[in-house]
Amino acid sequence: MFYIIDVEDYVRVEPKLFGLKTSDAVAQQLQETYSDYHDKEIGEVIGVISVLEVGDGIIIPGDGAAYYNSRFKLIVWKPELQELCFGIVDEITNFGAFINLGVMKGMIHISQTMDDYVSFSTSGSLLGKDSKKILKKNDACLARIVALSYKGDYPKIGLTMRQPGLGKIDWIKEEKKKAKKSIKIAKEKSKEKPKKEKKK
Repeated sequence: MFYIIDVEDYVRVEPKLFGLKTSDAVAQQLQETYSDYHDKEIGEVIGVISVLEVGDGIIIPGDGAAYYNSRFKLIVWKPELQELCFGIVDEITNFGAFINLGVMKGMIHISQTMDDYVSFSTSGSLLGKDSKKILKKNDACLARIVALSYKGDYPKIGLTMRQPGLGKIDWIKEEKKKAKKSIKIAKEKSKEKPKKEKKK
């Protein structure tokens, strides 16, 4: 889920930025500080939206930098259980696939890729035995987050595509076509008048 959050914190501005206007120096320092920054509580920082306020600076003896009490807005993405995510298959392995969700990567176990017996093919794709569905690198998919683990520096995201309306985008489109066709056939059948039986 994407969020915009307000943060108030002391920003350590390095001496190399002292030549800039204070607000510009703080903004540039924030961009550097929050580049590729992840926090379990707030999520993955995508970027600094704006600097709202910059207070007076203080200097700590023995540290050449200046510290400015500042208020700023960040845009972050924090994965949530049951969240729907659009992504692109980044890598296929014999145990599943890694999907690039734009901000982070998620892993989908081979058993969660489709509602079928799935095998890893020699061409580097996942193949459904009965459905003949193929999942390969660069396929666009819609998946659901079903597991989150915060062990290590970054969260591990577990995904599934074994629910209605999920899977490779091409599969979803095909299912919609089939559903529309079934509805059309059902409507046509309901319009047909039943034939009257002849009296004996």
